[in-house]
Amino acid sequence: MPDRIFCLIIEETIDFMPNQKILYVTTEMFPYQEDSNMAAMVNKMSLKMHQEGNDVRVFMPRFGQISERKFQLHEVIRLSGMNIIINDLDQPLIIKVASLPGERLQVYFIDNDEYFKRKQFYADDEGNYFPDNDERAIFFARGVIETIKKLNWVPDVIHLNGWMASFIPVYLKTFYKNDSYFKDSKLVFSVYNEEDAALSPTVEQKLNFDNITSLKAFKKPSFQQFVIESMDMVDVVVKGDEFLQDELDAAFNKTKTVKSEYLDAESIAKLY
Repeated sequence: MPDRIFCLIIEETIDFMPNQKILYVTTEMFPYQEDSNMAAMVNKMSLKMHQEGNDVRVFMPRFGQISERKFQLHEVIRLSGMNIIINDLDQPLIIKVASLPGERLQVYFIDNDEYFKRKQFYADDEGNYFPDNDERAIFFARGVIETIKKLNWVPDVIHLNGWMASFIPVYLKTFYKNDSYFKDSKLVFSVYNEEDAALSPTVEQKLNFDNITSLKAFKKPSFQQFVIESMDMVDVVVKGDEFLQDELDAAFNKTKTVKSEYLDAESIAKLY
């Protein structure tokens, strides 16, 4: 019954207030990726909010399949040059930006040759998942947070999409918990039926290096387990797909976080 009440509260929220700063963090977005519900949803949500007069920005990884020439990506020198330390190793952060084709909506790309130059997303051509997918997610999350701070742009809403984005609330609630920069930002997390894969057991050691300990996801680290962990670290959880896989659906029903059933892009502002 409480879960039904939470959903009802979301559906009856007062009208969305325009002129907000809205940050979308995602692993997929059309037209940079195609044929996925997440890619289509992020495109539609961000455009909808942008066209209604809000200050909208999108951050995503610069996966190797994304053509810099086709989409006219260019490096932002003033934002690049920072090093992200992962497991005591310095990794250079490169920030690239492009406008969504035909729109004045800026999309920022987190890049690093070590992590994102390869032409596949999470597995090689033989289907073997990359052993450093955990480091790629850590680098992406830290890169987004540090770049937003460097932009001196404080989002009112941070809408997270995709398993890599689930590392952002993990960091905000631990490593950055004493940093007041994001203290008033509302965290919204869309949960999708993504592929699942194990993460390296050493993810615990790497996060311990940043004083992140005692996560339930450490017991059996995977894409999905970090999504489930993050459901309890955000302000609102929403179904990105109308029906979730069994384990995700069970976690969605169990979390005490305010939650919403699936909403289309036209209705997503109810969450903000």
